Amino acid sequence: MTQTAKPLFWRDSRMPHIELRQVTDGRQVCYAPHSHSQWSLGAITDGQSTFLYRGESHRVSAGTLVIMNPNWVHACNPIDNQPWGYLMLYVDTDWLTQLRYEAGLLDSDNWQDLSTAILTDPTWYDGYCRMVDCLLNPAAALLEKQTSVVEYLAALMTELADQPVDRHPEPPVNLQSLAQYLDDHAVSDVSLDELCARFRLSPGHLIRAFKQHFGLSPHAYRINRRIQYGQQALKQGQSIADTAVTVGFSDQPHFQRTFKKLLAVTPQQYRQTLLNQQVDTTGGK
Repeated sequence: MTQTAKPLFWRDSRMPHIELRQVTDGRQVCYAPHSHSQWSLGAITDGQSTFLYRGESHRVSAGTLVIMNPNWVHACNPIDNQPWGYLMLYVDTDWLTQLRYEAGLLDSDNWQDLSTAILTDPTWYDGYCRMVDCLLNPAAALLEKQTSVVEYLAALMTELADQPVDRHPEPPVNLQSLAQYLDDHAVSDVSLDELCARFRLSPGHLIRAFKQHFGLSPHAYRINRRIQYGQQALKQGQSIADTAVTVGFSDQPHFQRTFKKLLAVTPQQYRQTLLNQQVDTTGGK
């Protein structure tokens, strides 16, 4: 594996459905509870950490894979400042849904959450590491990288298809509408009074019910969405200052602090490591 003290974000514009994060010394990497729009698969490569997911806390160690459904709140943090390292693969949900559907693992091309949260089988861990080595290898051809990802994920999805599907309780219609409203107005200044009036809920009930179903308060949910939108803007090469304004923050320092709090990396680190990627457009020849 490529060793680096700083977080590495790998991305290839020819494979826009995946992104990889690598951290080799995560003692200072602390996440607040957050979620991703992508499906995520992580490998603990060194040491131990706590994995908070579904309201439960797990202690995970080197050789373990952790699985996160899209939009499920989670956090993974170091234990007593002990060294730990990890690799995290973020996979576009629509792309993975199509892969599962075409493999006959879904009855329709609609996403279904997976019940498995942790895998300790060394076969899957070793295969994950081989896939990552291929992605990070500048000499590997594009076709080789694409094949590595599709073969591994298709095999893993087939393996996990034998597990019961996680039937995450559907939120009531009014809470679904509330979440959609927050998505549509994430960069706007929305008040609790406005939400209560629009969705005919009392303040206390609105906050409690929303957090029960979505894992975050309405305010934290909206901030999480802003940071997700900020990631997208930074990937597209937008400046940090412009991104802060675009996604609704009052100033750049506020955006930077919130970005680091949720993603354990600064916008500059996130953007710079992507901009520094030297993608071989010759197909690895």
